[in-house]
Amino acid sequence: MLSVQNVKGMQIVPPKNESGTYETPPNMPRSGQVVVCVGKRKSGKSVAVVNLIEKMGFDYTIAVSPTMNSNKELMERLNIEHVFDDPDDLTCIDKIKDIVNEEARDLERYRHEMKEYNKLMRDIKNGNAVDDETMLKFFEHNELQEFIKPKHRWNGQKPRIAVLFDDMLGSMIYSRPRKVNALSTYSRHLGQLEEGGSIGVSLFFLIQSFKCQTGGLNRVIRNQCTSMIIFRTKDNQELLDIADSCGGEISKEQFMKVYDYAIETGGSHAFLFVDLHKKPNHPSMFRVCFDKFIIIDELIKKEN
Repeated sequence: MLSVQNVKGMQIVPPKNESGTYETPPNMPRSGQVVVCVGKRKSGKSVAVVNLIEKMGFDYTIAVSPTMNSNKELMERLNIEHVFDDPDDLTCIDKIKDIVNEEARDLERYRHEMKEYNKLMRDIKNGNAVDDETMLKFFEHNELQEFIKPKHRWNGQKPRIAVLFDDMLGSMIYSRPRKVNALSTYSRHLGQLEEGGSIGVSLFFLIQSFKCQTGGLNRVIRNQCTSMIIFRTKDNQELLDIADSCGGEISKEQFMKVYDYAIETGGSHAFLFVDLHKKPNHPSMFRVCFDKFIIIDELIKKEN
C-alpha cells in the first residue's frame, strides 16, 4: 500500500509564455512546429504542406530545395522570400539563422525607438525639456512638418516564419546532419530577444521515406517531430516505425486502424495527419487530411 505526503511550496511553476510561440487559428496545430511529411513521389506532399503553411498564417517561407521552379505555380501561393537551391551547401543553415536573428534585431530596434518616440511625445505634451537629437530623429521635413512614428515591417509583432525542406534525399545537409539537427532542436529559440522570448521558426520536412540508410532524415529530427503527414505506403515496416513515434499515445494496432481509415476515406490524395502535441480543444490527435478528426473510440466501436 502506497501513501503520499505533500511537500509544501515545492510545486512546479511553469513559465507563462513559451519561447517562439504565438496563437494559431483554432483548428490548426500549435506554433513552433517540426512537421515530417512522408510520401512517395507524386503522392501530394507539396500540396499538403503548402496548404498547411497557408492555413497556419505564416508571414513568409524560407525554402531549401533544388526544385522550387518545377513547383512554381504551387509555391507562388506562399510568400517565399528566401530560396536556397543547393542542399549540399551546409552554410545555408547558418544563413537561415542569420535571417531570423536579423528579424530579432529589427524588432528590438523598433521597440527601443517606440519607447524613445512615446517619451518624446509625452515630454512635448507636458512642456518638458526634450533632447534635440531625439527630436531630429523623428522629425520629418515634409509638408506637414510632423513627427513620424518608428516603422516595423510586422507592426511590432514577431514574424511567423516557415522553413521548408524538399527534395533533399542524399544531400550534404542530410548526410552531414549536425547543423540541421541543431536547427530542429532549437528552432523555437532562434532569434532570441533581449526582453525574453524569441522569434522562432517552424520546420517542414518533405521526404519519400521515414527512415533511410544514408542521406535521409535522421533520428534526431524524427524525435523532434511535432506533427506528421503520412501518405499511402506499402512498406509495413515504415508504418511500424511511424507508429513507434506515437508511442505512449496509441497502440500499434490502433495506429494501423487509424491509418487505414484515413487512407481509405480521404480521397485520391489521402493522408493521415498526426498532431503529437494537439491543442486541448481538438478532439483527437488524428485526422483524415486536415479536415476530419478521427475519434478512436468511435472508430473501434464502428469496426466491432
